[in-house]
Amino acid sequence: MSEERQQTGNPGQQSDEWQRELIERLALQASKEQQRTRRWGIFFKSLLFVYLFALLYLYLPSDLGTGLTEKHTALVELKGVIAPDEEANADDVAAGLRDAFENEHSVAVILRINSPGGSPVQAGYINAEIRRLRKKYPDKPLYAVVSDICASGGYYVAVAADKIYADKASIVGSIGVRMDGFGFVEAIDKLGIERRLLTAGEHKGFLDPFLPEKESDVQHVKGLLNDIHQQFIAAVREGRGARLKETPELFSGLVWTGDQAVELGLVDALGSAGYVAREVVGEETIVDYTKKEELWERVSKRLGTALGKGVGKVLVGASTQIR
Repeated sequence: MSEERQQTGNPGQQSDEWQRELIERLALQASKEQQRTRRWGIFFKSLLFVYLFALLYLYLPSDLGTGLTEKHTALVELKGVIAPDEEANADDVAAGLRDAFENEHSVAVILRINSPGGSPVQAGYINAEIRRLRKKYPDKPLYAVVSDICASGGYYVAVAADKIYADKASIVGSIGVRMDGFGFVEAIDKLGIERRLLTAGEHKGFLDPFLPEKESDVQHVKGLLNDIHQQFIAAVREGRGARLKETPELFSGLVWTGDQAVELGLVDALGSAGYVAREVVGEETIVDYTKKEELWERVSKRLGTALGKGVGKVLVGASTQIR
C-alpha cells in the first residue's frame, strides 16, 4: 500500500502542478501575442505616418521655402472642363492667379491651359479677374500657354492674356455656344407611358425632353445662345484687337491647329511654358501657384457628386456650355 501511494503521489499535488503549468503556458502565449500585436501596431503606425507624410509632400507647394522668395516665373494651371465642381473652377483658378500676381518675387505669370471649354459664366469670371489683375499689376505680364487644347471656354479665358502661345499641333478656337439635350417623345409613346407635368407659368416646362418641342421655345433658347455667343465674340475682339484676322468661319465654332491659329491671329506665337519662361520672360525658374484640391474633397466629390450629376442632367435635360 505504501509503495502504491509513493508511485501515484498526491493527486491534489499533481492537479496543482498541471494547473500551474497551464497558467504559465497561457501567460507565455499571451505575452507573445501582446509582443506580436505591439510589433504590428508599430508597423502600421509607421506605415500611416509615411502615408500622411507622402500626402503632405504631394499637396504642399513644391517650391516651399525656395522659389517664393527668389525671382521666378509664376505658373497657374487650368486643366479640364471649366465648371464650378471641377478642377478648373473659377474660384480656384482666380485664387492661384491672385497669389501669383501678389508675390513680389514673381516677374511674370503663365496661365497654362488644357481645356475643351465649359461654363460661359465660369470662363467669364476668370477672364474678368485676369483683366483686373493685369490692370492692378501693369508691370507684370500674363501669358497664356496652350498645351493640347484651348477650345471655347478655354479660349474665352486665354484672350484676356497679354499674349497667347501654343504648340503647332495644339487645337485652338471653337468660338461658339451650344446647349445639349435629348428627346424621348417617340420612345414613351411606344412604351405607352403618359407624361404628367404640372407647372405654374406658361413656359415653365419649356424644352421638356418628354414632350414635343415648341418652335417658340426653340427660338427663345436660340436667342439666349446667340446673346452669349455675342458676348464671347466681343471678349475675343477686345482681347486680340488688331491681331485678329477675321474670316467668315472665325466665330463659327470651328477649331484650328496652333500653326493655323497663329495665321488667324488667335495665337501670337508657338512655344511651351518653359520656352516662354526662358526666352520671353527671361526667368526660367518656374513656381507653380495652382490651387491643389484637398484629398478628402476629391474623394467626397467622386463619391458624392457622380450620382448627383447624372440625376441632375436627366431632370434638367439640357446644359449650356461654351465648348
